[in-house]
Amino acid sequence: MKLSCLPVSLYADIFSSKRSVVDWIHFAAALGLDGVDFSIKFFPTREAQVLDTIRDEAQRAGITLCMLACYSDFTYPDHEQRRQEIEQMKADVRLAATLGISFVRVTAGQNHPGIQREHGIRWVVDGMREVLEEADKLGVTLAYENHTKGAPWQYWDFSQPAEIFLDILGQLTDTSLKVCFDTANPLVLGEDVIALLEAVIDRVAVVHTFDMRTPGEFEPVVVGTGASPIKQVFSILRRNGFDGWVSIEEASRTGEAGFEKSISFVRRAWEEAG
Repeated sequence: MKLSCLPVSLYADIFSSKRSVVDWIHFAAALGLDGVDFSIKFFPTREAQVLDTIRDEAQRAGITLCMLACYSDFTYPDHEQRRQEIEQMKADVRLAATLGISFVRVTAGQNHPGIQREHGIRWVVDGMREVLEEADKLGVTLAYENHTKGAPWQYWDFSQPAEIFLDILGQLTDTSLKVCFDTANPLVLGEDVIALLEAVIDRVAVVHTFDMRTPGEFEPVVVGTGASPIKQVFSILRRNGFDGWVSIEEASRTGEAGFEKSISFVRRAWEEAG
């Protein structure tokens, strides 16, 4: 298992430039992580010099740039807006390739008012297929997350219900699309985390280790202190031979201690699961 982290608790500081992406890389190295995840919102500009610095600093720090978390929104009712989303995702895939990032997290899109289920599913499948063509050419793996709500979004994810997520995934079995499995998101709708994992285990490429205080609500807590069945998830992953990237989604907003506690718990839980 290789350990990365998506630093949701640092989003406000990074978005406001109180901290830089390089600061995050150095902090991750100090925490003993193997890699880091980035939000696409870390890159309001994409000058070559900035990207070169990030890549060089990560190399010097011995940190792998693991995944770029994007907020693809393929469910806009307006055709032109959907077209823009597809082109933006292609640009984001190219950014990942430039930085040497292996995985790009993709989402279905928002549950915009008035969407009919069959239309939304078709739009997502069509959008994914087009972006996958770009990703395959560049050697980047798209990982579709069982998602809830993106930081910049107004509405919850269209494919938040597991049956829609699985329907979309099932229509893309002939592609290279993989899964970014989140250990807590199904709890928001009171759904079964383990049942969903078992349904997609063969396509899991990255794991988002996330925790919420209680089912039915969206209240992030330090990983290992909430309702997410993380130890059971890890046992299933190890039993099925998974030995890839596990990324902690640290969103507890409890400072450096939140990162340290989450990392310690995940490493211990992974070892015990074996």
